[in-house]
Amino acid sequence: MFFLVKDPCGIVCIILTYLAVFYADYVIVKWVILQTMQNSLWGSFHMVMFNTVAFLASMSHFRAMCSDPGTVPLPHSRMDFSDIHSDCNGGSDQEDWTVCTRCETYRPPRAHHCRICKRCIRRMDHHCPWINNCVGERNQKYFLQFLVYVALLVVYAVALVMASWMEECPECPMDITVRQSRILHTVLVLVESLLFGLFVAAMLIDQLQAIFGDETAVEQAQELGPFRPHKPRMALLTEVCGRTHPLLWLLPCDTSAPHSSYQNDSSALLTHEV
Repeated sequence: MFFLVKDPCGIVCIILTYLAVFYADYVIVKWVILQTMQNSLWGSFHMVMFNTVAFLASMSHFRAMCSDPGTVPLPHSRMDFSDIHSDCNGGSDQEDWTVCTRCETYRPPRAHHCRICKRCIRRMDHHCPWINNCVGERNQKYFLQFLVYVALLVVYAVALVMASWMEECPECPMDITVRQSRILHTVLVLVESLLFGLFVAAMLIDQLQAIFGDETAVEQAQELGPFRPHKPRMALLTEVCGRTHPLLWLLPCDTSAPHSSYQNDSSALLTHEV
């Protein structure tokens, strides 16, 4: 399902994100690899590897941006909210469901309303303008992949730039204008890497703490405490990344859905419709 939020701020952030990734790729390929490793097999190796990581970062960002984060289905007809705490509302499986007055529907536990997406999102962590979408039950895996690949891209870019500065390069062009341009571009990409690296590192740590602590950012703000404090960490990570082999968790093209009861929402809502 293609999911796109029409938020001007989010769209600007998306453009800035792709410009930053493409600029870093341009600098590393044109001003580092082709300038300092043009006659080396290492040049071909680094070009393929860096572009692969950049592609995976872009693909995971696209999946996080365009995937349904876990929107709670809207009812097809008017809802009857009078029986929310009665025995006829579905039993213990729905005893913790609440009412969203803005969506005018029931929502399952851990679902929260996003004022930007204008929908209730299952296991909503936060709304991220950099992907112009909520980070929720259905796309948190892709958001994690994006953070991991951007972190790898930052480390890789810094390592290649520092290596190009520290090693002598007899094959590099001696023209002063070319040398100045290379220094300018590499300094800019180092500044960009530093800024993005600090931001991504903080976000990645925050996301892992939220997953392993079983407490989303919304739940932390509400001081609700861990949802299931004794559940193993690997089981919590599996809920986010899916029940596939852990190596497949790194692939943004993997279509395996995270373990959830998301697909049961529509049938559960039918019990409340008039």
